[in-house]
Amino acid sequence: MSLGHRYHRLFAASTVSNLGDGMFLIALPLVAADLTRAPTQLAAVTFALRLPWLLFALVAGALVDRSDRRRVMWIADVVRAVLVAGLALAVLTDQHSIVLLCVVGFALGIAETFFDNAAQTIMPSLIDDPDDLPKANGRLFSAETIANNFVGPPLGGLLVAVAASVPFWINAASFLAATALIASIPGSFRAARTAEGADAPRRSLRSEIAEGVRWLRGHRLLRTLALLLGLMNLWFTAAFSILVLFAQDILDLGDVGFGVLATSMAFGSVLAGVVTSRLERRFGPGPLLLAGAFGIALTQLAVGPLSNPWLVGLMLAASGFFAVLWNVVTVSLRQTIIPDELLGRVNSVYRFLGWGGMPIGALLGGVLADAYGLRAPFYVGGTV
Repeated sequence: MSLGHRYHRLFAASTVSNLGDGMFLIALPLVAADLTRAPTQLAAVTFALRLPWLLFALVAGALVDRSDRRRVMWIADVVRAVLVAGLALAVLTDQHSIVLLCVVGFALGIAETFFDNAAQTIMPSLIDDPDDLPKANGRLFSAETIANNFVGPPLGGLLVAVAASVPFWINAASFLAATALIASIPGSFRAARTAEGADAPRRSLRSEIAEGVRWLRGHRLLRTLALLLGLMNLWFTAAFSILVLFAQDILDLGDVGFGVLATSMAFGSVLAGVVTSRLERRFGPGPLLLAGAFGIALTQLAVGPLSNPWLVGLMLAASGFFAVLWNVVTVSLRQTIIPDELLGRVNSVYRFLGWGGMPIGALLGGVLADAYGLRAPFYVGGTV
């Protein structure tokens, strides 16, 4: 059964922008590694990119519930296009620095908190049958992964070798293309309001955020999943914030090789996006969540002692499978369980807990690598 033309426009927009993102996320650490070899400074770039999830996620969720979610998405993409184009110009004219990369990364992270929150909360409004949510999310994750991890990274690594600014120019253009696609989705996408609340005066932003916090705190399942995600993301980011140095110094890979290595995660991720809805129908969400959590831990731990890029790539592919398995199940659960009028706020609290540890993890990764070597973040993260 077709998921509808509105979903397919979101699907196309996500695919286009994630292709540019895939290039950006490879080009950014490569450009940073040309400026410094200090793990803590490289980790600072990842820290800046993820810090907004700790600072702005709750506010973003409350504002998304007050606004037309489609409008939030295309405005965020316009902002991101301008920011990345400015960075491209700085790289082209050799005016970039670690500080500039951190500043741009921080600003992009703020826009991302608004876009991602709105994108997840708009999905139930685009799908007629709630039972189709796992399939819709799985397809979206698969396409995002192909673009972000399979096509974008090796292309980004290749283009950096040609001219460092090119991946950033392409990323800016991809955001503009996504803007046009999202803006063309017909309909209004404001949060549904209860009959009781429809005529009520608007409350303060703080009280609306507090309502989302109370709802998640009172829901044992989603609260537990959020806390587990926070722990996993913290240590996942600790390891992958220094992956570029691990690839260059231990695996002896160049720019293109690093892009190909990062691509390996896509193989498992795409497979998970395709099969998760079928696995969930057969086994239920509980066993899949357990498999995802243990799989992420074991594959990260396994990378630590390896020096063969093929084996590291195999572990990253397995890690990608388990990560998307977890994501498809948990996102679909949230979209099904959380009331629409609270979806933006509760999602933001969930992601505050789940993603807020990522900037801390990035700093921990740099500190551990400085003190104990580039393998340490994988050992510690996998064990925790």
